[in-house]
Amino acid sequence: MAAAQDETATVSGGVDEIARPTGRGRKGATVATAAGDYVLDEQVGFLMRRAQQRHIAIFQRIMGDDGPTPTQFAAMAKLAAGEEISQNLLGRMTAMDPATIKGVIARLEERGLAERLPDPDDQRRVRVRLSAKGRDAMPALLDKAKAISAATLAPLSREEAERLLGLLARLD
Repeated sequence: MAAAQDETATVSGGVDEIARPTGRGRKGATVATAAGDYVLDEQVGFLMRRAQQRHIAIFQRIMGDDGPTPTQFAAMAKLAAGEEISQNLLGRMTAMDPATIKGVIARLEERGLAERLPDPDDQRRVRVRLSAKGRDAMPALLDKAKAISAATLAPLSREEAERLLGLLARLD
């Protein structure tokens, strides 16, 4: 089967030639262009997206249907330090744009997990914090988050996992 994945049929495509896989496997899809060979399955963005899809599936399975979404959990984890912070700052801390963090906080507030408060120093600013219910939920959510990270990294050795995390941090 592996040999079939590597076999390609070349189709004339005008200026560029396209090599299409003749096998049915996921790996080995090669496109030969004027710029050279391009194997989608070897590209950083594709591999990171596949890893993210796997991680999200693990996250959803472990957090459960009634658990927070990944973005909701990220906001809660940052708020777990206990300080009231501006909604805008929370968005920057969690890599969410203002519209996204506004929706995330609104959904957490609807579930009783977060509270929005006016900023006493700036009427334009909204401050956010975990509610008592949100604070009470955090220990169990953090335990689940640790299990999610462990399951996501399970195919790797400890050294590989540490190296991957270090390399990903450098890409930030």
